[in-house]
Amino acid sequence: MKKIISIAVLALALSAAAVAQPRAVGGRVGYGVEASYQHTLGQNFVEADLGLFGLGLEVAATYNWMILQPQWTSKGEWGFYAGPGATVGCDFGGFFTAGVGGQVGLEYTFDNIPLQLSVDYRPMFGLWAGQGGAGFWFPGLYNFGIGARYCF
Repeated sequence: MKKIISIAVLALALSAAAVAQPRAVGGRVGYGVEASYQHTLGQNFVEADLGLFGLGLEVAATYNWMILQPQWTSKGEWGFYAGPGATVGCDFGGFFTAGVGGQVGLEYTFDNIPLQLSVDYRPMFGLWAGQGGAGFWFPGLYNFGIGARYCF
């Protein structure tokens, strides 16, 4: 449990310590409930999420490329993004998970208020271990989510 919390704090600290760029903080609801942080790196961005999933905690991080920014409206900014990611987690019963996956999504950032809304799909799969057993973990394949973030 201490390792997972340490990894989560390290991921968020590294994201926050990067060169001053636009950032967003908020929440995401999907496979679980997550606190979400985005840090822009040029056109692309890193997203780190700390979530509660059933009886456990999980940290997921993705590096997303901004693939397309269509001009569907005269106000605000649309963005279509995708990228690879990784996740680690544990539950309160002593199980540990580690996995890889990716993310693809669509976001809209308002221009008159500091709000960003998103819808995405972030499939994750990997291995679990604990209590003398181990196996393949894939419930994260159904991880569709919606998010709302404050931009600063």
